[in-house]
Amino acid sequence: MPNVSTEAVAPNPHLAQYEAKGLKGRILSGVQPTGNLHLGNYLGAIRNFARLQNDYECLYCVVDMHAITVWQDPKALAAQTREIAAAFLAAGVDGDKHAVFNQSMVPEHAQLAWIFNCVARLGWMNRMTQFKEKAGKDRENVSLGLYAYPALMAADILIYKATHVPVGEDQKQHLELTRDIAIKFNNDFGVPDFFPITEPLIFGAATRVMSLRDGTKKMSKSDPSDYSRINLTDDADAIAQKIRRAKTDPHPMPETASDAEKRPDADNLLGIYAALADMEKDAVIFEFAGKQFSEFKSALTDLAVTKLGPVGAEMQRLMKDPGHVDRVLHAGAEKARAIAAPILADVYRTVGFLNP
Repeated sequence: MPNVSTEAVAPNPHLAQYEAKGLKGRILSGVQPTGNLHLGNYLGAIRNFARLQNDYECLYCVVDMHAITVWQDPKALAAQTREIAAAFLAAGVDGDKHAVFNQSMVPEHAQLAWIFNCVARLGWMNRMTQFKEKAGKDRENVSLGLYAYPALMAADILIYKATHVPVGEDQKQHLELTRDIAIKFNNDFGVPDFFPITEPLIFGAATRVMSLRDGTKKMSKSDPSDYSRINLTDDADAIAQKIRRAKTDPHPMPETASDAEKRPDADNLLGIYAALADMEKDAVIFEFAGKQFSEFKSALTDLAVTKLGPVGAEMQRLMKDPGHVDRVLHAGAEKARAIAAPILADVYRTVGFLNP
């Protein structure tokens, strides 16, 4: 298990049913089908999905409805949805034991999102910093979906009454909104414990993977240089070549953490090694202190190929069998709907929607 903590919150009455099964709760997490998954996506999210599945009931979805808040090529969206699902499975998620599905196959997400659009306040949405960043200066020309998608994100979580959500720094504000919506719904309709106040799962020493060509910029699929990132589908030769060509500086390896922090390219490679080896970065710095970059890069290459090679090979195999991936997604959607449908029915009754 990774080093995971939960923030201090009030007692959660929804946890008892999971504790009785020897579990810590229910997790919902999703990844957008943007394609070209890279090392940053793997270390920041996908590998943790498999690590959590023995301790929680897990629902992992490909959030294709979130993806279309900006225009997507339909054929590419379908292919990328399968690619993300393949990555979940290749990283070790058990699709038989847990629900792996794409969001659009479970209509309850959208149905609950409309109710949350009516619960959330305009002022809350106006404070969402990600919308401001994504909309940029042309705010009047972006889709309504891009503005309202935090309410859909809240519905993604609460349609399953998820007790925990893994979050990074860029998603903490959206989880806070989810909690605000749950509290307001519960208060507005006089159902104090209907929706849980979902707790964040925060991974110790958050992994922020930077570009191999510029240690001051985040690793990104949109970077024009393929040498800036390690793709999950890269083979051993590609991984080795990219690490060999990764930007460094003329000095030997840093000898202290403070020295590493002043050298972003070296610090990034040390962080990647630490994350892949499940080591503290200080321990990696101590191991390679004063050595030549060539020696360190050789060790990093061996480690990366060992850790990522099997994942990439399995992804490639699964992507050549789309029928199998589709069957996993279909079965996962059935599991998800079995949970979501009765919760939505309770929401409808609570709100006063008539269902004769």
